[in-house]
Amino acid sequence: MADHKIIIGSEEWVGLPQLDIPTIKVRVDSGAKTSALHAMNINPFQRNNETWVNFDVFPIQHNGKKYISCEARVIDRRVIKSSTGTRESRYVIKTALYINGSSWDIELTLTNRDSMGYRMLLGREAMIGRMLVDPESSFLLGDLSDEDVNSRYQLKHENRNGLKIGLLASNPDLYSNRRIIEAGELLGHDIQFFNIRQCYMKLDAQTPEIHYRGGKILNDLDAVIPRIKPSMTFYGCTLTRQFEALNIFCLNSAAAISQSRNKLYSLQLLLNNGIDIPTTGFANSPLDTSDLIKMVGGSPLIIKLLEGTQGKGVVLAETKKAAESVINAFKSLNAYILVQEFIKEANGKDIRCFVIDGKVVAAMQREAPPGEFRANMHLGGTASLVKVTPAEKKMAIKAAKAMRLQVAGVDIIRSSKGPLLLEVNSSPGLEGIETATEKDVATLMIRAIEKHLKFPSGK
Repeated sequence: MADHKIIIGSEEWVGLPQLDIPTIKVRVDSGAKTSALHAMNINPFQRNNETWVNFDVFPIQHNGKKYISCEARVIDRRVIKSSTGTRESRYVIKTALYINGSSWDIELTLTNRDSMGYRMLLGREAMIGRMLVDPESSFLLGDLSDEDVNSRYQLKHENRNGLKIGLLASNPDLYSNRRIIEAGELLGHDIQFFNIRQCYMKLDAQTPEIHYRGGKILNDLDAVIPRIKPSMTFYGCTLTRQFEALNIFCLNSAAAISQSRNKLYSLQLLLNNGIDIPTTGFANSPLDTSDLIKMVGGSPLIIKLLEGTQGKGVVLAETKKAAESVINAFKSLNAYILVQEFIKEANGKDIRCFVIDGKVVAAMQREAPPGEFRANMHLGGTASLVKVTPAEKKMAIKAAKAMRLQVAGVDIIRSSKGPLLLEVNSSPGLEGIETATEKDVATLMIRAIEKHLKFPSGK
């Protein structure tokens, strides 16, 4: 019975074709029950009511640049005891193993094997009935040189026509992020999510680098889509600036994002470009509260924390007394605020224009919940399709250009004086705009990258 079995050494080269891994060196270990694969950035998701995982594999030892993005259906989740005695809960997948001209399905656990050297361990369950092990030998089925290995992965890379795009954000499960990844993949690009907190960089004049958790080097990306939440503005913009220094195209630049997040500076910049805003006041001392209120037309008025975002830190003061109380309370906390005239005729509504590459590609009207006002859209409310006027469209385009944003959500309010600009958002959400307008905004964002990089659309 043994004469039909493959004789292997303590280490061999195998392939995992269903995971698109042409070759990987394995450590043969008959003492381990289940085989294990070195995997990073493991993220579960649902497909047809089944659990799947996507993950990255660095198949070549001591190489943080070449990686393969994989996905597979989860068949189990088990607690595995490692050789060091550590217990770990791991996802288990089933995939085809290719070796010496033969192929069969094996079970693989996914784990971080960085400290183990070998990117894959071949356990006894995968070998039973098919292999015999000669522990004194290695590569009985043939060894591969570094050139052989690199050529196989180079051929694989050359056969891919799409761009390598990184989505720099914080939550892969957000509607906007899922839609952007989906749109990029449908257009044939390799688009991957990178958590801002798990990126780190090497500042060096000769070899600057950006790394991702586990040592993946991101220098070979073609483009980056920064979607930075307010609390991560400083570090997110620092990363974006590093990508720009590596000559990687960023859909929105670090400078544009930074100035859009500075409410006072962004308003000054808009005014300098001839864009009308509601009358706004700013002061450092609470001694000027009364005149500050008078300056913007009296009560009712809007009070905004400069650090506030997306409607948070925004208060409607209906009387002068209420306004003075709120302003003085904020000032006692050393918080910087803006006061702004209240546009009564807007009736709790505003318009969000979505601008991509100098064009308004979609627009919706947002209405605050009953008893609230426009700035409290985060509490709920409705969004609907709206036809914007030429003046509103012109204002939105001009505002995005003034902020130097390729992608922007421009918020406009309708007043008796004409359209007034409220805010420019550098990471606008997609769910409301795509639902209200039924437009594929995510695809238009990817198309903007293709256009900038002169990538032929349709491939």
